Amino acid sequence: MIKHRPLATVVDEEKNRRADLVRVSARLFREKGYDATTVRDIANAVGMRSGSPFYHFKSKQEILAAVMEEGLVAGLEEVERIVASDMSALDKFGKLLRAHLETVLGEGHDFIPVLLYDWHALSPELQGKIIDLKDRYDQLWQKSLSELKQAGLIKSDSKIVRLLLLGAINYSVQWYKPGKGLNLDQLAEQILEFFLTGVAPSE
Repeated sequence: MIKHRPLATVVDEEKNRRADLVRVSARLFREKGYDATTVRDIANAVGMRSGSPFYHFKSKQEILAAVMEEGLVAGLEEVERIVASDMSALDKFGKLLRAHLETVLGEGHDFIPVLLYDWHALSPELQGKIIDLKDRYDQLWQKSLSELKQAGLIKSDSKIVRLLLLGAINYSVQWYKPGKGLNLDQLAEQILEFFLTGVAPSE
């Protein structure tokens, strides 16, 4: 029996428009910077009237917070899946590296770079919500790195390793150019080798 997809509802359409706003805003904020991007710029890029974004968001700051939240939530889902798996500590680490690179550097993934460079533009109230998500993300990474330390695969303080590692990967948005040099799989392998010299993930 053929199952037919339900007809799109007004609610579905509004969700799609909101998603378009977040995606386009992320690109514009990354390209032009938050301060230099106007709500009119965002509306024009999505094909809306200049005031239409305010149907979905109360302010430009709320759009910015939604952009950051989108990137963190997407990254969290994958990281939670990896950390909860029955893979070895080393294999989890390799998967986490690749997942984080995709979140930060993947095509169309402008969310996290915006978080890194426009964080100051958020009000303390909106920052609090994003901090909660970021803390969850960091805790999952910390759990994985603590497992690596218990397995004897890193000797340094696992918290320091996490801060250095994620800081280095996040900064790669400044120099990584898709299609030039290493792809993300190769970059993940290079990072793994750098932090765990002489150790490679199992097949």
